[in-house]
Amino acid sequence: MAVTKSERALVDQWRDVLALHARTTCELDRALHQHGLGASDFEVLDVLAEGAAEDGGNAYRVQELASRVHLSQSALSRLVARLEKDGLVARGMCSEDRRGVRVALTDAGRARHAEVLPLQRAVLSRMLGEERGPTTR
Repeated sequence: MAVTKSERALVDQWRDVLALHARTTCELDRALHQHGLGASDFEVLDVLAEGAAEDGGNAYRVQELASRVHLSQSALSRLVARLEKDGLVARGMCSEDRRGVRVALTDAGRARHAEVLPLQRAVLSRMLGEERGPTTR
């Protein structure tokens, strides 16, 4: 089956997106490593912090968090367990559904988030900023 010019362009664009994501994630991991975090760790802290700031909510259900950070529920559970061990988040039962688990930032998690937020945003700006061109966003 012959690949059309438009299909080739679409595949090339998709691969550019994947490559940009991989480069950006690697840069984030390198920058955040000195603070004991990886890109996914920070993303969880960031989503929790934004949720608390936007709607006053102090916790997300694990399922809600998984859809926001684009991790499988099992990968997110392992990540949350690590963050909890480090004292950055706390897990608790959902009052509306006893089978559910809620995750919230601790004071230490809020402090770590605030400490590394400028670093993460600087990496995003450098990797995804306007100077990168229209294919990045």
